[in-house]
Amino acid sequence: MPSSYYKLEITKRTETRSKGSKKIRRQGSIPGILYYSGEENVNISIQKSILFHAMQSGQRIFEINQDGDSQYTMIKQLQYHPVTDEIIHIDLMRVRRSEKITISVPLLLIGNPVGVNEGGVLSQSLNQIEISCYPTDVPENIELDIEDLGLNEARSVGDLTIDTEDLEIVTDSSLNIVSITPPAVEEEVVEEDVDEEGEVTDTDEESAGEQESDESPSDKSDEPSGAS
Repeated sequence: MPSSYYKLEITKRTETRSKGSKKIRRQGSIPGILYYSGEENVNISIQKSILFHAMQSGQRIFEINQDGDSQYTMIKQLQYHPVTDEIIHIDLMRVRRSEKITISVPLLLIGNPVGVNEGGVLSQSLNQIEISCYPTDVPENIELDIEDLGLNEARSVGDLTIDTEDLEIVTDSSLNIVSITPPAVEEEVVEEDVDEEGEVTDTDEESAGEQESDESPSDKSDEPSGAS
C-alpha cells in the first residue's frame, strides 16, 4: 500500500468543444473532465508527459490540487485516437478516503510452474481484476502463486487469496486466470507423388503393379504347352 500518492498536476481549461480540444492537443496537453457524483463536472487539461509518468508509476490513485485543496482521484476512462493510438481525452473521477471505490488492478503471477518445467504451455487469460476497497487500501497488484500448477491444471479468480479485510474482489470468481496445457503435437504429413499431368499417383499401388508385371512372365512359362 503506498504511503503517499503520485501528485498529478492538472489545469482548469476554458477552451471547450472540438475546436478548443484540438488547440489544447496542439499545445502538448490532453483535455479531460474531473467529476464526482452529485457535483458539477470540471473541465481540465493535463500535459502529456505528466500523464505518461503518472501512468508509469504503477499507482491507481493520484493526488491533485483542486482550488487550493488536496484531493484524490482515479483514471476512470481514456479515449484513444483510432489511427495513432494516442490518448486524446481523459476522465478523472474524484474519490473520498471514507468511501469505497471499484477499481481494476493488475494480476501478478508468482513462481515457476511445475507444468511448464514438464514442457507445458502457460496461457494467461486474465491480466487484471476489479476490486472494491477504500482509496487508501488500493494495492499495486494482486499476486497469484502458481508454483505448483501442473499440466492440464488451471487457476481461476476464486483461487485468489486476499489478506486485507476491507478489500473485496468484484470480478466473477469462475473466470479463468491461467492454465497450463500440453504442447501441440504436429501431425505427420503424408507425401503424395504427382505425375507430369498433375495427377496424384499412389506409390504403393504402382509398386504393387510393377511387382505383378515382373512376375507374369515366369507364371506363363510354368503353364503346360498345348498338345500337338
